[in-house]
Amino acid sequence: MKLLKVLSFVSILFIFSCSRKDNGEIQPTKGSITESVYASGVVKSENQYTVYSTVNGVLQKINVTVGQTIVEGQSLFEIESDKAALNTENARLAYQLSLENNRYTQDKIAEMETKVQAAKDKLALDQSVYFRNKNIKQYNVISEVEYERVELAYKNSKSNYEAALRQLSQLKTQLQNEQNRNRNNLKISEKSQGDFNIKSAFSGELFDVLVKEGTLITPQTPLAIIGKKNSYLLELDVDENDMVRVQLGQKLIVTMDSYKDQAFEATVDKIYPIMDVRSRTFKIEAHFTNTPEKLYPNLTAEANIIVRTKKEALTIPRNYLIENQYVLVNGDEKRKVKIGLSDYQHVEILDGLTAEETIYKPK
Repeated sequence: MKLLKVLSFVSILFIFSCSRKDNGEIQPTKGSITESVYASGVVKSENQYTVYSTVNGVLQKINVTVGQTIVEGQSLFEIESDKAALNTENARLAYQLSLENNRYTQDKIAEMETKVQAAKDKLALDQSVYFRNKNIKQYNVISEVEYERVELAYKNSKSNYEAALRQLSQLKTQLQNEQNRNRNNLKISEKSQGDFNIKSAFSGELFDVLVKEGTLITPQTPLAIIGKKNSYLLELDVDENDMVRVQLGQKLIVTMDSYKDQAFEATVDKIYPIMDVRSRTFKIEAHFTNTPEKLYPNLTAEANIIVRTKKEALTIPRNYLIENQYVLVNGDEKRKVKIGLSDYQHVEILDGLTAEETIYKPK
C-alpha cells in the first residue's frame, strides 16, 4: 500500500506555484503542504450484516425480495423443520403429562407428610418417657435394662423422624425437578424449532438474497445482506506503517470510481484496535460530512486521511529530490537537504536550500 497518495485536483491539499524554465530550472516556493495517509475500502450501510442460519436444513421458503424494507423480527427464510416440530410436540406432551400428574404428585407428598407427622408424634412421646426416666434413674426406681430400652426407643424415634424429613424433602425436590426439566425441554425444543424460521435482527433494507429455495443450508451459508436504509459509512483499511498517525476526528478526502473527478469529505469516527494479520492493515470507519447524492453498499473508495497541514512551507517538486536527501544546484552539483512534510507531488525543505536558489531536475 502506498504511504501517501494525494489527489491533484483537490485544492485544499496543496497550493503550489513556481517558476520553471524550459531546461528544468526552478526555485523553491513557499506555500501550503498537507501530509496525508492513504486508505482504501468500501462503502457500507450502517449496521450492515450478513444473515446466517444457526441450523442445517433445506431452504423451504423465501419470504422477502431484494430491495424490500423490513422490520425487526420479520420472517426472512423458512428452513424445513419437520423433525424439530416432532421433537417440540414430544416435549410438549411430556410437560403436559407432568402437569396432569400433579394431583398424584400432591397425594404422594401428602402421604409422606403424614408419615413425617407420625414420626414426629412418636418422637415427642418417646422423648417425654426418656427424660422422665432419666430424672428418676438416680433414685434407683428403674432398672438399668429398662432405662437403656427407653433411651434406645428415643434415639430410634429421633432417627426415624429425621429420615422422614429427608425423604419428604427429596420427594419434593425430585418431583419439582422433573416438572422443571420437562418445562425446560419444551422451551429448548421451541427455541430450536424457532431457529428454522430466520428473522431480521433489526429494521432496515434487504440489499441482497444470496440463496434459492431448495438449497441445502448450513451455518456457514450466507443467506442475505441487510443494512440500515439510506445511511452509509466508509470502512477503510490503513497500512500498519501509517496507523500510528491516524486519530479520531481527522478529516478525509474521499474519491470513488462512481463519482469521477469529484471528492468528498469525511471524518474518522471509529478505529478498530487490532491488526488483520493477513493484510497487515487496521480497519477504521468514517462518516461523510458531505454525502454523495446516491450510494450503494460495497462501492469502492479511496481516501487520504489528512495528518497535518503546514502553511508557508518551502517546497519543491518530489521529482527534483534525489535519493530522498539531495538536490542539484549549479547545474550538476549534489547538495544534501533536510526534508519535512511530503505529499504525492511535493516535499518540504527544512534545511540546505533557500527560496532564492535555483535547482535542476535530475536527468
